[in-house]
Amino acid sequence: MADAVTFSFSDTIAGYVTRFDSGTRLLRLKTSDGREFDVSLTGGPSAELVRNLDEPYIDASGHIDEMLSPGRFLFVYGVHYPERGGSFDAKRLIFLGRGAEDFRFEEPSWWIKQIESLADFYRRAQFGDGPVDFTEYRTEIRLGGDKTASHVQETDTISRLVYGMASAYLLTGKDEYLEVAERGTEYLRKHMRVVDSEEDVVFWYHGISVDGDSERKLFTSEFSDDYDAIPMYEQIYALAGPIQTYRVTGDIRIKNDADATIRLFDKFFFDPEQGGYYSHIDPILFSADHESLGENAERKNWNSVGDHAPAYLINLYLATGDQKYADFLEYTFDTIADKFPDYKHSPFVQERFFRDWSHDTAHSWQQNRAVVGHNLKIAWNLMRMNSLKAKPEYEQLAKKIGEIMPAVGSDVQRGGWYDVVERLKEGDQEAYRFAWHDRKAWWQQEQAILAYLILNGTVGGEANLREARQAQAFYNTFFLDHDEGAVYFNVLASGTPYLLGTERLKGSHSMSMYHSAELCYLSAVYNNLLINGREMDFHFQPAPTDLPDRVLRVSPDLLPAGSVRIASVDIDEKPYTDFDADALTVRLPDVQGRVKVKVRLRPVAKK
Repeated sequence: MADAVTFSFSDTIAGYVTRFDSGTRLLRLKTSDGREFDVSLTGGPSAELVRNLDEPYIDASGHIDEMLSPGRFLFVYGVHYPERGGSFDAKRLIFLGRGAEDFRFEEPSWWIKQIESLADFYRRAQFGDGPVDFTEYRTEIRLGGDKTASHVQETDTISRLVYGMASAYLLTGKDEYLEVAERGTEYLRKHMRVVDSEEDVVFWYHGISVDGDSERKLFTSEFSDDYDAIPMYEQIYALAGPIQTYRVTGDIRIKNDADATIRLFDKFFFDPEQGGYYSHIDPILFSADHESLGENAERKNWNSVGDHAPAYLINLYLATGDQKYADFLEYTFDTIADKFPDYKHSPFVQERFFRDWSHDTAHSWQQNRAVVGHNLKIAWNLMRMNSLKAKPEYEQLAKKIGEIMPAVGSDVQRGGWYDVVERLKEGDQEAYRFAWHDRKAWWQQEQAILAYLILNGTVGGEANLREARQAQAFYNTFFLDHDEGAVYFNVLASGTPYLLGTERLKGSHSMSMYHSAELCYLSAVYNNLLINGREMDFHFQPAPTDLPDRVLRVSPDLLPAGSVRIASVDIDEKPYTDFDADALTVRLPDVQGRVKVKVRLRPVAKK
């Protein structure tokens, strides 16, 4: 093979300006890992400012020279030519803010506006301009929001949509979003929930297949990884949307469903001898070791052990303050900190296990491979838990992941974060090999953004802030679909949308509104309350009589104790003063029916 690249190709460089010569039109960029590239602007490239969903194109082509100031971070898309040792001609420049130190995604309302746009897209895609009728819901949604011929309604994708709508209401107070969340929750309870009175548990169907006025229950998973079994993660994510809705409304029926589902976990998925939770049970005996499960028998993984926390358990604790949920969280994170690190062998955590916690390195598609986003998800959630109950092992592991991952999981040339890579290098390999491709998935960008935002907001560090900004920059530049709405599933390494197969869809078994909305909600919280010291409003609509002692808990996430306090409360648009500013609780008035509550939270200045 020739030593040099002898063909032209288009690509992206993400970097910091070190020098720009307006006479020669030569720009020098330094990547995040310190390599420098010369970029020619002689071809008259276009330039633009990064924009949010529903914003018009913002042209900056006439301001290139004045904006290329030293230290500014930007993306350059162009063409590499092989002559004279290689040259790179810029065709498109994307600036992240008007000033060199400005990043538009740090504007107070950026993420709030984005979640509104997402909610409007998915409401329109599922229900059009008519009423919110979940009999019309479909799992598969095309790029522009049209429905496919598939008439399957998966429990988890409805739940994820519900999560997104409840989160949009929390940030905006718009009733149309809460209406979708509540109707979706009711639909799940009526059509997908199974109450087993004999075992005193609740479990959830995989979904239903709709044919006109009739529906066929899909008891076991139809997804290839989990076919003909009951996977833990589907039961977990069935709770995600309803519990976020419960935070808003305090509907006790939702909490009762969650408690009954947790009893299901403890009775049939929990391993009392070796600890942790199994990933699958069979649908007849509810056994984790039945031979029908095949390679999923007596297995444990990230989803079965760790996904409780972000999907529903943290939000269930935030809504109730109940110690039993705090204990469950502590058990979850103690298990993660104890079992998942594998740094003697790999910079990535281990994700799949046999019953005795020995490593399962030959399972299905995963083999001995790392999902980059799961490493980042662990760091993010460890720091959330560390605010509830601080332990050195939580913070140390989170910080270690944050320090290790950029070099092995991110694209230091173009920006963004990769998908699945081999956990080990072979022979003289210098880089960890991609399992299948070098594309980048929307949900893994979310994990990187939230991990580095919360690391910066809790333990500080310029490196954490830089990684958070770079990850937010890539996501907001390349994942927002300004033509059709919402966000793309995958982009190529360069940031170009990848629009083939199921990855062309905006709704699928893997995608609804959950990760994109969770990103908006928590990016707004972390950027405003933890990092930039800005007040935020949150909205609730409970019936006071549904809440124990009429106490509404309004903490937006597991944040460091004393980092925020209540600045003001309005109930039904009138000022209200019966609240504990430091405890982040509001004692609601003794009235019947629902009340609208708006709470303003104010960051406490760091000493």
